[in-house]
Amino acid sequence: MSATRANLAVPVLGGAARVAVGVLWLLEGVLKYRAGFGAADIELVAQSTAGNSRTPWWFAPLGSLMGTTPWALGLGIPALEVILGVLLTAGALTRLAAFASIGTLMLYWGSDQLIAQYPVMVMLSAAVLALPSAGRFGVDGWRRARRPG
Repeated sequence: MSATRANLAVPVLGGAARVAVGVLWLLEGVLKYRAGFGAADIELVAQSTAGNSRTPWWFAPLGSLMGTTPWALGLGIPALEVILGVLLTAGALTRLAAFASIGTLMLYWGSDQLIAQYPVMVMLSAAVLALPSAGRFGVDGWRRARRPG
């Protein structure tokens, strides 16, 4: 393989992982908006985690927060998912968005919200973190190229 192809392979693979997880986040957020996701959904999750033996000990303060501010989280969760999707798809703040993606998915798992695509999303986000050039063909790469000197 030539040096040029090798130099392109990693950013292309990282970019593909970045766009894939970004699209999955967009789909998650849009689905929640279309379904009318809100405070009632957050309250349901908070109630289901309260006595759930599969919920880890560290989730208790978050479950309590969910029970006291369901309206804020009902608005914030779909917005967070759409923001993550836009950032990752566009390649803006790539590493920060990938880190936030993994953190968000771990919180979902902690609340025993196990959706089939979440493991895939974690792996794609981890690939974006592991491949620093994942944002090369996105806003981050464009900004880096335009930076003087």
